Amino acid sequence: MPSFKLLDQEGGSVQLKDFKGKHLLIYFYPRANTPGCTRQSCAVSQALPDFKRLKLAVVGISPDKPESQRRFDEKYQLGFPLLSDTDKEVAKKYGALGLKNVHGKKKEGIIRSSFLIDQKGKLVGTWYKVKPEDTVPKLLEALKNNR
Repeated sequence: MPSFKLLDQEGGSVQLKDFKGKHLLIYFYPRANTPGCTRQSCAVSQALPDFKRLKLAVVGISPDKPESQRRFDEKYQLGFPLLSDTDKEVAKKYGALGLKNVHGKKKEGIIRSSFLIDQKGKLVGTWYKVKPEDTVPKLLEALKNNR
């Protein structure tokens, strides 16, 4: 898995290695406070009690600056790290940056993607172009199959 070190919504540094020994959901979303990203992030937030029981950590990553991530977190009380990948380098490493069709025009941007990493650091689930409402169900299904 490509390592990363990014700032969270509070300005703290978060690294992939911080999650060693836990399952980790990493999901990339295009932009905070947009309808799809809000649905996706709120669904993840609502599943946090189940994730805690399953010893699963979560991070959301977008190109938004930490201040925008903080406002997004405060507005919806998300309760997990939202990481700022302003240069989109981490998204590129994970294959979550590519050409998208936005209002009929081809444009480079974040492809809504999710990754499940097991407690040993092995990638056990990958979903590209995942629908916002499918992130949690696909993750839970993959966790069942990787226990």
